[in-house]
Amino acid sequence: MSISSAISNAVSGLTAASRGIEIVSSNIANALTPGHARRELDLSSRPSEHGGGVNIDGVSRIFTAGLIADNRLADAGVGSSRTVAAFHAAMEKAFGTGTGISSLGQSLTDFESALTSAASRPDSDMRLSNVLDTATALAKKINDISTTIQAERSKAEQAIESDVSRLNTALQQVAKLNAQIVTITAQGKDASSLVDARQAAIDGISDILPIKEVPRENGRIALFTPDGAILLDGTEPARIEFSAVPGITAEMSIGSSALSALTLNGKPLTGPQQQTMLSGGSLGANFAIRDQIAPAYQQQIDAFARDLYDRLSDPMIDSSLNTGGPGLFTDAQGAFDPANESGFAGRIAVTFLVSPETGGQLWRIRAGINAPDPGNSGESALLDRLSSAISASRFPASAHLSNAPRSLQTLSAELSSGAATNRIRSEASALQSSSHQSGLKAALLAEGVDSDKEMESLLALERAYAANAKVFQTANDMLDAILRLT
Repeated sequence: MSISSAISNAVSGLTAASRGIEIVSSNIANALTPGHARRELDLSSRPSEHGGGVNIDGVSRIFTAGLIADNRLADAGVGSSRTVAAFHAAMEKAFGTGTGISSLGQSLTDFESALTSAASRPDSDMRLSNVLDTATALAKKINDISTTIQAERSKAEQAIESDVSRLNTALQQVAKLNAQIVTITAQGKDASSLVDARQAAIDGISDILPIKEVPRENGRIALFTPDGAILLDGTEPARIEFSAVPGITAEMSIGSSALSALTLNGKPLTGPQQQTMLSGGSLGANFAIRDQIAPAYQQQIDAFARDLYDRLSDPMIDSSLNTGGPGLFTDAQGAFDPANESGFAGRIAVTFLVSPETGGQLWRIRAGINAPDPGNSGESALLDRLSSAISASRFPASAHLSNAPRSLQTLSAELSSGAATNRIRSEASALQSSSHQSGLKAALLAEGVDSDKEMESLLALERAYAANAKVFQTANDMLDAILRLT
């Protein structure tokens, strides 16, 4: 081997070792950076006719595309299940459980107990006042549950708006990075850092909805939903829009056009289209809460409020009532219209006629809501009938409840139990999704940067650098010796 060949070999080795050290240092420095994939230097032997040595062919990002895709789907599953689980937990808290002091069942029990106590001493204003207080508390509990449901719908509405904003921002960022990667690659430069940034941008929105990444030419990628909706394929991302309302009431729905649907490139998505496109992820979960899950809870508490109203507004219970008129409970101080059941839980209230604070008289609880006079202060028949009406097993009038006879207490227990069951199921689903995600995350970390192995590579590169430097120094010494002889 000639001295010039030895120098060429040594120089190529020094260059490769230097580049390798740079890559290893970058790996270690970015070990915890989101989106960073471990780099490896691609080397090949240089033919002897070109001086021998080593060629640097490029830098490879070490990753498993299928694993990243699965992890993104898992992120979407976690985003969906956690959103739904949090909603059901809020509903369980609103309804209360068992005999909890703030539960719906306990409020009903307190009211029933107050009626029984008043029936034993119908002449006691204190006991009649307790009936009024517990009836008011029961109505307020029903109101509060309705308010919580609509607050959760509004919360979902705002979350949808936030998710859409994040999604659009990330899609624009990915489109911009696509263009930069194409440019850098065309210049023959390493675009790995830009690819890392693009991966981090996509990973950052993978909890919003499932995303499928498809490679394109020159390092570009296209993004689709699992059902094939195009999010990005070219230079311009899809334009996703949503118009949030400041507050939601029980009567508002997407069917009545009071609430907005999602639009894709200016075209509103129909219910089935939207459901298919958003299947999985927090965006789809929030739409489901706003348009399906929460309204189902509202229908149940409205039906409960109607059953309570119907039982105590029956002229067979209180003969002073007019047919179709309100009894102890009212619809915002008026008669309840069966055609306007939606949102009734938010309107139910105790009649002003029995409250001294609103000009009413307590004795009407004992004598009759529309009674002309107090009558016999020792008469407890109406109080007994009111108590019996609550505990009686009867068919509910609302179509939103199963057609089976039950007492009001049984119905309240069903609603609370249903909320608790939904919470347990949704949390189990969230735990399963989280465990699946954790397993995939661990697999991703396993193929990521291992600091120990990187340090081993660094030591090997340092030895290679030292060896090549020694060859270079020896060749230099030989040239010096030759020059001294001439």
